Amino acid sequence: MSNHDQLHRYLFENYAVRGELVTVSETYQHILANHDYPAPVQKLLGELLVATSLLTATLKFDGDITVQIQGDGPLKLAVINGNNRQEMRGVARLEGDIASDSTLHQMLGNGIMVITISPSEGERYQGVVGLEGETLAECLEGYFRQSEQLPTRLFIRTGESADKPAASGMLLQVLPAQNTNTDDFDHLVQLTATIKNEELFNLPANEVLYRLYHQEEVTLYEPQDVTFRCTCSRQRCADALMTLPTEEVASMLEQDGNIDMHCDYCGNHYVFDAVDIATLHTGNSAGNPQLH
Repeated sequence: MSNHDQLHRYLFENYAVRGELVTVSETYQHILANHDYPAPVQKLLGELLVATSLLTATLKFDGDITVQIQGDGPLKLAVINGNNRQEMRGVARLEGDIASDSTLHQMLGNGIMVITISPSEGERYQGVVGLEGETLAECLEGYFRQSEQLPTRLFIRTGESADKPAASGMLLQVLPAQNTNTDDFDHLVQLTATIKNEELFNLPANEVLYRLYHQEEVTLYEPQDVTFRCTCSRQRCADALMTLPTEEVASMLEQDGNIDMHCDYCGNHYVFDAVDIATLHTGNSAGNPQLH
């Protein structure tokens, strides 16, 4: 069993179809660690995490990706930010109660999925998809039909392994500009659909692929690590404070004695007192902000 999260790409030798297999359980645990989300929200964040990793791997780009679902129900927002290095973070925002058996549509009400791709070079791309499927996987398959016009199937699994949250998934996609027989693709989809949660959560990639496709010729490529990484920092918080009017910062200091900036993604706190703020202003006027 791999002891850390990895994304594996694989290719069928006799079909113009490629696949991906990802395990993100450790990253998933980091995302849930500082929050007390209801079970359906935890599940959705796990599914979004799996989907974002798989989606990132289908795109040839350097940069960032954000997959977010928003709606007018009690779950206002669920979002995963990632990049081509498979560094992920995520958060959900709730207003109101969510029952333990809530479906995707009960949580979100009228909702949309927004996929934003921000390459390091080149233009930003944003795709908006209505939540027409019953599950996140179905909604994403609709996105691929609409934007990529490539037959794509996702298999997303969340649950528990060794009493800890676990999340894994697989993706099959017809290669661009290839005429793949629909029956061939359906055959591979049917084989993949037989995967069990515990197999995906616990077995090495080569063993999963052998169990599913032992009569096929499959090439498995070197894996890429998936990790939790938050981009917050004290410097970023300081930069944000410096954009606020001086009176507003002074009022916040007067009210609480300090300014406590909390990161929703990782739970870190960055606390600034009057001395810190004065130092920031001094450094800023000198064009060289100093932080303690």
